[in-house]
Amino acid sequence: MKKLKILLGISAIAVAGFFMVAADHIDAPAVAGGTSDITDFYAFRAQDQDNIAFVANVQGLLSPTASASAQFDENVLVEINIDTDADTVEDLLIQAVARDGKMYVFGPFAAGSSAGLNSTINTSAPLTVVDITGYNDSAITATNASNGVKAFAGPRDDPFYFDFDQYNEILAGNAPGGFNNPGTDKFAGTNVLSIVVEVPKTLIGGTGTINTWLETKSK
Repeated sequence: MKKLKILLGISAIAVAGFFMVAADHIDAPAVAGGTSDITDFYAFRAQDQDNIAFVANVQGLLSPTASASAQFDENVLVEINIDTDADTVEDLLIQAVARDGKMYVFGPFAAGSSAGLNSTINTSAPLTVVDITGYNDSAITATNASNGVKAFAGPRDDPFYFDFDQYNEILAGNAPGGFNNPGTDKFAGTNVLSIVVEVPKTLIGGTGTINTWLETKSK
Protein backbone atom coordinates (compact mmCIF):
# COMPACT_ATOMS: atom_id res chain seq x y z
CA MET A 1 0.00 0.00 0.00
CA LYS A 2 1.34 3.45 -0.90
CA LYS A 3 0.43 6.80 0.61
CA LEU A 4 1.39 9.86 -1.45
CA LYS A 5 1.83 13.38 -0.14
CA ILE A 6 1.23 16.46 -2.28
CA LEU A 7 3.94 17.57 -4.73
CA LEU A 8 5.94 20.61 -3.66
CA GLY A 9 8.37 22.96 -5.34
CA ILE A 10 11.31 24.41 -3.46
CA SER A 11 14.14 26.63 -4.58
CA ALA A 12 17.55 25.28 -3.64
CA ILE A 13 18.82 28.87 -3.42
CA ALA A 14 15.77 30.25 -1.67
CA VAL A 15 15.69 33.58 0.13
CA ALA A 16 15.68 33.59 3.91
CA GLY A 17 12.47 32.27 5.35
CA PHE A 18 11.31 30.46 2.20
CA PHE A 19 9.07 27.63 3.31
CA MET A 20 6.99 24.99 1.58
CA VAL A 21 4.48 22.72 3.28
CA ALA A 22 1.85 20.13 2.56
CA ALA A 23 -0.32 18.75 5.31
CA ASP A 24 -3.45 16.78 6.03
CA HIS A 25 -4.72 14.76 8.95
CA ILE A 26 -7.71 13.02 7.41
CA ASP A 27 -7.01 10.34 4.84
CA ALA A 28 -8.67 7.52 2.98
CA PRO A 29 -9.98 4.70 5.20
CA ALA A 30 -7.21 2.37 4.06
CA VAL A 31 -4.53 4.46 5.81
CA ALA A 32 -6.34 6.83 8.20
CA GLY A 33 -5.08 6.36 11.72
CA GLY A 34 -2.61 3.68 10.64
CA THR A 35 1.14 3.56 11.03
CA SER A 36 1.68 4.57 7.38
CA ASP A 37 -0.57 7.65 7.61
CA ILE A 38 1.27 10.84 6.60
CA THR A 39 0.15 13.99 8.39
CA ASP A 40 2.58 16.54 7.00
CA PHE A 41 5.63 16.96 4.80
CA TYR A 42 7.86 20.02 5.01
CA ALA A 43 10.87 21.09 2.97
CA PHE A 44 12.80 24.26 3.72
CA ARG A 45 16.25 25.79 3.91
CA ALA A 46 17.95 24.63 7.09
CA GLN A 47 19.62 26.83 9.68
CA ASP A 48 22.82 25.95 7.85
CA GLN A 49 21.97 27.76 4.61
CA ASP A 50 23.96 25.25 2.59
CA ASN A 51 21.48 22.50 3.57
CA ILE A 52 17.84 21.67 2.90
CA ALA A 53 15.76 20.06 5.64
CA PHE A 54 13.07 17.50 4.84
CA VAL A 55 10.54 16.72 7.58
CA ALA A 56 8.23 13.69 7.30
CA ASN A 57 5.53 13.38 9.95
CA VAL A 58 3.39 10.26 10.39
CA GLN A 59 0.84 8.85 12.83
CA GLY A 60 -0.89 12.10 13.73
CA LEU A 61 -3.28 13.05 16.53
CA LEU A 62 -1.25 11.18 19.16
CA SER A 63 -2.14 12.10 22.72
CA PRO A 64 0.71 12.51 25.22
CA THR A 65 -0.14 9.07 26.63
CA ALA A 66 -0.21 7.49 23.17
CA SER A 67 3.02 9.28 22.24
CA ALA A 68 4.91 7.51 25.01
CA SER A 69 4.16 4.12 23.47
CA ALA A 70 3.95 5.03 19.77
CA GLN A 71 6.54 3.43 17.52
CA PHE A 72 7.61 3.69 13.92
CA ASP A 73 6.34 0.67 12.00
CA GLU A 74 9.27 -1.48 10.90
CA ASN A 75 7.20 -2.71 7.95
CA VAL A 76 6.69 0.84 6.59
CA LEU A 77 9.26 2.52 4.36
CA VAL A 78 9.22 6.33 4.40
CA GLU A 79 10.48 7.64 1.07
CA ILE A 80 11.33 11.23 0.17
CA ASN A 81 11.23 11.80 -3.58
CA ILE A 82 13.23 14.61 -5.20
CA ASP A 83 12.75 15.73 -8.81
CA THR A 84 15.65 17.85 -10.04
CA ASP A 85 14.66 18.42 -13.70
CA ALA A 86 11.00 19.49 -13.39
CA ASP A 87 9.50 16.44 -15.10
CA THR A 88 7.62 15.34 -11.91
CA VAL A 89 9.51 12.05 -11.90
CA GLU A 90 11.82 11.40 -8.96
CA ASP A 91 15.52 11.62 -9.76
CA LEU A 92 16.78 11.17 -6.19
CA LEU A 93 15.44 9.23 -3.23
CA ILE A 94 15.93 9.29 0.51
CA GLN A 95 14.64 6.17 2.27
CA ALA A 96 14.03 5.79 6.00
CA VAL A 97 13.09 2.63 7.86
CA ALA A 98 13.08 1.79 11.57
CA ARG A 99 14.79 -1.24 13.07
CA ASP A 100 15.26 -2.09 16.77
CA GLY A 101 15.08 1.45 18.14
CA LYS A 102 17.09 3.06 15.37
CA MET A 103 16.15 4.92 12.17
CA TYR A 104 18.16 3.96 9.10
CA VAL A 105 18.31 6.71 6.49
CA PHE A 106 19.64 5.75 3.04
CA GLY A 107 20.61 8.39 0.49
CA PRO A 108 20.12 10.61 -1.23
CA PHE A 109 20.78 8.34 -4.20
CA ALA A 110 19.77 8.18 -7.85
CA ALA A 111 16.25 6.74 -8.11
CA GLY A 112 16.95 4.48 -11.08
CA SER A 113 14.77 1.36 -10.99
CA SER A 114 13.44 2.33 -7.54
CA ALA A 115 11.35 5.13 -9.07
CA GLY A 116 7.61 4.58 -9.18
CA LEU A 117 5.08 2.75 -7.06
CA ASN A 118 7.28 -0.07 -5.79
CA SER A 119 10.58 0.32 -3.99
CA THR A 120 13.44 -1.79 -2.72
CA ILE A 121 15.56 -0.44 0.12
CA ASN A 122 18.90 0.56 -1.35
CA THR A 123 21.23 -0.84 1.29
CA SER A 124 24.26 0.15 -0.78
CA ALA A 125 23.39 3.86 -0.58
CA PRO A 126 25.11 6.20 1.90
CA LEU A 127 23.70 5.40 5.34
CA THR A 128 22.95 7.62 8.33
CA VAL A 129 21.82 5.82 11.50
CA VAL A 130 20.23 7.63 14.43
CA ASP A 131 18.77 6.35 17.69
CA ILE A 132 15.03 7.05 17.85
CA THR A 133 14.41 9.70 20.51
CA GLY A 134 11.97 8.66 23.22
CA TYR A 135 8.98 10.71 24.36
CA ASN A 136 10.06 13.64 26.57
CA ASP A 137 13.73 12.80 25.99
CA SER A 138 16.26 15.29 24.65
CA ALA A 139 16.56 15.14 20.88
CA ILE A 140 19.11 12.68 19.54
CA THR A 141 20.67 13.50 16.18
CA ALA A 142 23.32 11.85 14.05
CA THR A 143 25.51 13.05 11.19
CA ASN A 144 27.08 10.99 8.43
CA ALA A 145 30.72 12.10 8.51
CA SER A 146 31.27 11.21 4.85
CA ASN A 147 28.43 13.18 3.22
CA GLY A 148 27.13 15.57 5.91
CA VAL A 149 23.57 14.18 6.04
CA LYS A 150 21.96 14.73 9.46
CA ALA A 151 18.99 12.80 10.85
CA PHE A 152 16.50 12.77 13.71
CA ALA A 153 13.55 10.49 14.44
CA GLY A 154 11.03 10.54 17.27
CA PRO A 155 7.82 12.06 18.65
CA ARG A 156 7.27 15.79 18.33
CA ASP A 157 4.46 18.28 18.89
CA ASP A 158 2.25 18.52 15.81
CA PRO A 159 3.41 21.73 14.09
CA PHE A 160 0.37 22.13 11.85
CA TYR A 161 -2.16 24.79 12.93
CA PHE A 162 -5.72 24.38 11.66
CA ASP A 163 -9.13 25.43 12.96
CA PHE A 164 -10.80 22.25 11.75
CA ASP A 165 -14.12 22.81 13.53
CA GLN A 166 -14.54 26.22 11.90
CA TYR A 167 -13.57 24.70 8.58
CA ASN A 168 -16.47 22.24 8.89
CA GLU A 169 -18.80 25.12 9.77
CA ILE A 170 -17.69 26.95 6.62
CA LEU A 171 -18.34 23.86 4.50
CA ALA A 172 -21.78 23.52 6.05
CA GLY A 173 -22.61 27.15 5.24
CA ASN A 174 -22.85 28.15 8.90
CA ALA A 175 -19.92 30.58 8.96
CA PRO A 176 -20.40 33.37 6.39
CA GLY A 177 -17.55 35.30 8.00
CA GLY A 178 -15.05 32.58 7.19
CA PHE A 179 -12.25 31.66 9.55
CA ASN A 180 -11.83 33.26 12.94
CA ASN A 181 -8.68 35.21 13.78
CA PRO A 182 -6.67 33.48 15.15
CA GLY A 183 -9.06 30.54 15.43
CA THR A 184 -8.69 27.40 17.52
CA ASP A 185 -5.91 24.95 16.76
CA LYS A 186 -7.62 21.56 16.51
CA PHE A 187 -4.27 19.78 16.76
CA ALA A 188 -3.01 21.56 19.88
CA GLY A 189 -1.73 19.10 22.47
CA THR A 190 -1.32 16.28 19.96
CA ASN A 191 1.87 14.80 18.60
CA VAL A 192 3.31 13.10 15.53
CA LEU A 193 6.21 10.77 14.85
CA SER A 194 8.73 12.82 12.95
CA ILE A 195 11.68 12.00 10.68
CA VAL A 196 13.97 14.93 9.90
CA VAL A 197 16.72 14.62 7.29
CA GLU A 198 19.01 17.57 6.61
CA VAL A 199 20.88 17.27 3.32
CA PRO A 200 23.67 19.43 1.85
CA LYS A 201 22.48 21.13 -1.32
CA THR A 202 25.51 19.78 -3.14
CA LEU A 203 24.00 16.29 -2.89
CA ILE A 204 20.77 17.29 -4.62
CA GLY A 205 21.81 20.17 -6.87
CA GLY A 206 22.87 23.49 -5.44
CA THR A 207 20.98 25.81 -7.82
CA GLY A 208 17.64 26.00 -9.54
CA THR A 209 14.34 24.47 -8.42
CA ILE A 210 13.45 21.01 -7.20
CA ASN A 211 10.12 19.28 -6.64
CA THR A 212 9.76 17.01 -3.64
CA TRP A 213 7.06 14.73 -2.27
CA LEU A 214 6.67 12.04 0.34
CA GLU A 215 5.42 8.45 0.23
CA THR A 216 4.99 5.68 2.73
CA LYS A 217 5.16 2.15 1.39
CA SER A 218 4.17 -0.99 3.27
CA LYS A 219 5.37 -4.54 2.69
